[in-house]
Amino acid sequence: MTDGAEHYGRDIREVQSEIAGLRSELRRFIEHANRQHVDTVLGGLRKEYAGVFVEQHLSDADQRLRERMIRECPMRERCYAAFYEFLKSSAEHIKDGEVSEEVVQSYRDRLAEMRKGGKFDTCSTCFTETNRLFEKQIELMRSLGIYRSNKETSSSVADLSDEILVRDILEPLANRHRFRIVQSLAAETQTFSALSNLTGLRGGNLLFHLKKLQDAGMILQRHERGDYIITEKGYRTLKGIGTLYSALQP
Repeated sequence: MTDGAEHYGRDIREVQSEIAGLRSELRRFIEHANRQHVDTVLGGLRKEYAGVFVEQHLSDADQRLRERMIRECPMRERCYAAFYEFLKSSAEHIKDGEVSEEVVQSYRDRLAEMRKGGKFDTCSTCFTETNRLFEKQIELMRSLGIYRSNKETSSSVADLSDEILVRDILEPLANRHRFRIVQSLAAETQTFSALSNLTGLRGGNLLFHLKKLQDAGMILQRHERGDYIITEKGYRTLKGIGTLYSALQP
């Protein structure tokens, strides 16, 4: 009887070991499939909608510059043309598929040189807005997975900015609705209606959370009223959280 019990227990342990192995394989398969999904979607998004992203950004840049540049300045129209041309030139790199650190730095240097030519104390207002719009382009490039700075690839814990870390990574996902949205988009693109059914949120409440994730660069909308997709940043963040959670398990 004892030998039979031991044999039975050994069989159970073997089955448990096999199940654990299958779970591990299944997890790797799902992660690989999700990775392929994200790569495929982002690749298609970059190819099909790069021009739309550039157009939308330049439309926003035109509006922001006209609203926020100093109105009484005699150089306003001349500077507007220079700033818009600068942003138009840098935005075109969104279509390239990959943007190097050297290219981005060359634009930062170019803007710094332009700043030296400012003749008035109020020039700082217009340059600050232009720089903000340029950095918004860079965030879009990061979200699309076409740009990662050298600092990002070699940063240590000591280099992390608590403000940026909380604002751009921790806070956007520190809400169960937003976390579920990113989780679902890691598997497939989703419509607004599907995300509404998933979260139980309606109208403005859901838009609030979607905007939080969009502002953080975690998700993108294909076009106005289009499907939502996860970005490279969103996928990497979600995967990092999964890895951390697994490592912390007893």
